[in-house]
Amino acid sequence: MEETKTQRLQWLDAMRGFTMILVVAYHVAQSGFMESEKISASLPFLVLFRMPLFFFVSGFLAYKANWLWTPQSFASLTWKKIKVQVLPTLVFLCVFIVLRTSYTFDVGFMRAMKTPTKDGYWFTWVLLQMFLIYYVVAALFQRFGKRTEHTAIISLWVISLGAYVSLYLPHTLGKWYKTDFMMYSSFYETMKFMHFFLLGNIVHRFWPSVQRLFDAKGFFLITVVLAYLCCADIFRWHFIKHEWTNIPKTLAMYTLMLIVVMYFRHHQDRFTQQTRIGRGLQYIGTRTLDVYLLHFLLLPKLPEVGKWLNDHHPNFVIDIVLSVGMALIIIAFCLLISEILRISPFLKKYLFGR
Repeated sequence: MEETKTQRLQWLDAMRGFTMILVVAYHVAQSGFMESEKISASLPFLVLFRMPLFFFVSGFLAYKANWLWTPQSFASLTWKKIKVQVLPTLVFLCVFIVLRTSYTFDVGFMRAMKTPTKDGYWFTWVLLQMFLIYYVVAALFQRFGKRTEHTAIISLWVISLGAYVSLYLPHTLGKWYKTDFMMYSSFYETMKFMHFFLLGNIVHRFWPSVQRLFDAKGFFLITVVLAYLCCADIFRWHFIKHEWTNIPKTLAMYTLMLIVVMYFRHHQDRFTQQTRIGRGLQYIGTRTLDVYLLHFLLLPKLPEVGKWLNDHHPNFVIDIVLSVGMALIIIAFCLLISEILRISPFLKKYLFGR
């Protein structure tokens, strides 16, 4: 039983490393190659499941069955998350503004703060918001028993899914989210992705039952077919139009994410410390914060590549090979820089939360 648990955590780390590669590849194609998202063969596809996977894994790992919520444990865990998520992000955002933008620091900083994506440095801040919301709800309802806590988290997932849907109904609800608070706080991004975080948490809570569902006859096939139909409608058919296009998009995000999860779980023996690919992906997976914070500083400016890809679209294989290949080079340099910076105990603790 202990061996199975260890392997399961190993494939989760490997899957997180795989997702980090996709994140960097997306930024290489978008910001490095200057590819057009409307034309690119890879960008619209990658964006469907790369960030959902990240938040899913974060939510999965956030649940600890034997964790006891007390005022002391709540305060300690919250302060730990704030230190890890906020300080390093602010430091690297400031470095990015100085090194990679043409604005003066004050103008660049305020410009970044006004956008929900913060020049790319939004993920850790948004993830912190998710953790805090989850901690509050879990701590409040744990006192009433595990079943009540489970029900509360499931209810929060339904609410977060409704909040996500509301972002895509501007004709019905108006663009109510276009406020200074939503932009400065990045809560707009929290609403977009919170339901994936909570789904990962729920999956962990009911992991034995979820595994039986994954292994059920035909479940994987149904998921693949549904993902194909949704992607075909998004990229080719366009049967569903206007605000309702978000239905196949959301289903594609969920099904593609589950396909990746089921693949890594099914082939978990390939992603252990005993295999080369397992060690590599796990190493990236345990250093995702380092890679995330550093890779924006190393993105190349190669618009000629993007122009060639745009002129010779669609070619998914070449697009992915070039983007992922460059991403792996950038990640290697990120890990090297991280190892150098971690020589200092101070930088290791306050830049990377270790």
